[in-house]
Amino acid sequence: MTESEAIIARHSVRQYLDNPIEAEKIEAIQECIDRCNREGGVHIQLIANEPKAFSSLIAKYGRFRNVNNYIAVVAPKGRQGSVAAGYWGERLVLALQMLDLRTCWVGASYKKDMSLFRIGADEELKCVISFGYGANDGVQHPQNKTIADVAEDRSTTRSFPDWFVRGVEAALLAPTAVNQQKFKFFLYDDHCVEAVAKFSLIGYAHLDLGIAKYHFEVGAGEDFDWI
Repeated sequence: MTESEAIIARHSVRQYLDNPIEAEKIEAIQECIDRCNREGGVHIQLIANEPKAFSSLIAKYGRFRNVNNYIAVVAPKGRQGSVAAGYWGERLVLALQMLDLRTCWVGASYKKDMSLFRIGADEELKCVISFGYGANDGVQHPQNKTIADVAEDRSTTRSFPDWFVRGVEAALLAPTAVNQQKFKFFLYDDHCVEAVAKFSLIGYAHLDLGIAKYHFEVGAGEDFDWI
């Protein structure tokens, strides 16, 4: 499975089978986390075989079941740290999908035990990503927005090239908080793209932007420059 295929196949899953994850897969996940931390300046951490975070009433209210493994997405404080958290976290989410595991981005429906995470003075826990063997494969979120809603052409040609369209289509498949899709992509000359987060009453817009940017890169499949 390629990352492009993983984008299409992956949906949020909150219920998991009570099956242990093989040691070789845990090792592969840790190696991917290490690469993300080195390349992205983030501090993402793997928490395996720890059921307490999702044993609370709020987790049950959120319909989580058999969550024994999750990823703590720790990143620098501030908006850019949130963008980085979303970007590198989604890279991991797609890697997990390619390992036949299912995932869910979780902002609040878990019990925080800070003793399990290493958080620096200039860092914060942005969210966690639950994962495991899915009891189901999830369902596709509704397509509330179109390319015209989330993209604008500011180039002199006044037409979207195919690679840009592919990127935006992939971004529209990105998971966002309550499916808000509060992001927009602007095309400029010389293969330049700007991505911005729009105002959100519920928050998470900058983390969502990072997720959408990673999807855009995978979907575009062509070199371009972020501005």
